Amino acid sequence: RGISSDQRPKRPPSAYLRFVMDNRPAFREKNPEASNLELIKILAGAWKELPASQKQVYEEARKTDWKRYGEQMASYKAQLTPAQAAALKEERRKQLAKRRSMRAKRELNLLGKPKRARSGFNIFLSENFQESEGISAVAKLKKLFDTWQKLSTSQRQPYLQLAEDDKVRYENEMKSWEAKMIELGREDLVRSKMQRLKKKPETAKQAETAKASSGGNKAKLKKSEE
Repeated sequence: RGISSDQRPKRPPSAYLRFVMDNRPAFREKNPEASNLELIKILAGAWKELPASQKQVYEEARKTDWKRYGEQMASYKAQLTPAQAAALKEERRKQLAKRRSMRAKRELNLLGKPKRARSGFNIFLSENFQESEGISAVAKLKKLFDTWQKLSTSQRQPYLQLAEDDKVRYENEMKSWEAKMIELGREDLVRSKMQRLKKKPETAKQAETAKASSGGNKAKLKKSEE
């Protein structure tokens, strides 16, 4: 109680990040028309070309900050009760899991993973959200959900059919995408079903041979038992 992760000492920046923070204003002044992404690229290029002696200044500052950070962390942990330490550890675990999830999602977007198929309700929601009554997004969502619940089967059918069509689209796009991922050596992104299909299918002759072999083994076992 009274302790939160916000009070935890902040991890010091790397030498490169310190360089960026120190020089960003000057580079922005020199490149006023550059976007944030373009400015970062310019700074990254400047860091790459920076002489080793100047990089060492930032590296030494990082080492000094890390030493101070270690002392601060020791003091911070010393004031925690076991329950507080456990609670903050769990909070930290959730934060790291969230970051990993966000990184994984960004990677999948970069790799062009197809968007999931939408349900009938999701299609209905997207078509009617803007015109729906309600002050907040939550109020609109609740209103549309109530409306969806009251729709008759015939009124829902067009949306359900669109959902089925979208499901077919998703499966076809996923098959092509997963085949591409296998070619790239990223089997970890492929569904288990697709990995099974990757294996060479058993021929009829192989199946017959395996069946005969299995039958012969059973006969031998039975004779042995007798």
